[in-house]
Amino acid sequence: MIVYTIGLLITTLCVFGLEDNVSKGILSALNIILIVLPLFSIIFSTIYIYNSAEFIELLVSQPLRRKTIWLSFLIGLAIALSLSFLIGVGIPILFFQFNLIGVLIVLIGTLLSILFVAVALLAAVQIRDKAKGIGVAILLWMYFSLLFDGLVLFLLFQFADYPLEKPMIAVSALNPVDLGRILVLLQLDVSAMMGYTGAIFKDFFGTLGGGILSFFVLLLWAVVPAWLSVRKFNKKDL
Repeated sequence: MIVYTIGLLITTLCVFGLEDNVSKGILSALNIILIVLPLFSIIFSTIYIYNSAEFIELLVSQPLRRKTIWLSFLIGLAIALSLSFLIGVGIPILFFQFNLIGVLIVLIGTLLSILFVAVALLAAVQIRDKAKGIGVAILLWMYFSLLFDGLVLFLLFQFADYPLEKPMIAVSALNPVDLGRILVLLQLDVSAMMGYTGAIFKDFFGTLGGGILSFFVLLLWAVVPAWLSVRKFNKKDL
């Protein structure tokens, strides 16, 4: 965790130090947040849970509620990974870009850290085998960070004759990584390079109601997997 934090800090400082434009540094830092952050969060959390299996069994044998035990692991991992992100990426971003964009990136990065911990714990509690569980965690990261965009582009090409711009707003809610990317890019006015689709996104996500709804969806991505993992752990035969 310490190496992860120091690596994020050095990388972020180098990104802002090498770029003469702060906006370019923000875009480079955004790539770190959307690719490295979910990968480390989901892999580290999954491995941590599997390596703590014997300790979890010991805790369950004590007069402790299973819900309390599982939520303690979830909250502990979420706080640790969020602090690593805030120290490694959040502080440099706020130092170089202390405005709405900087605060927005920090909020989105923190939410992504929390929700990918929840997704990791859900995968770990569903699959008993460690190798399969880690494999599923990697596949989930690949879906959120890589495969989802390919599927969306495939659908857009297949149904190019139909007006799919507005349905794409609903589809973007199926991927928290894409949702966070859209929110940040719209604040950087990169939507002007996205054509008519960017204008549609700007009209929805650029409004106060659209922003609040987007953050609510991100919260759901954190709460729903956490609730499902707690429910599964309560009934799981260890």
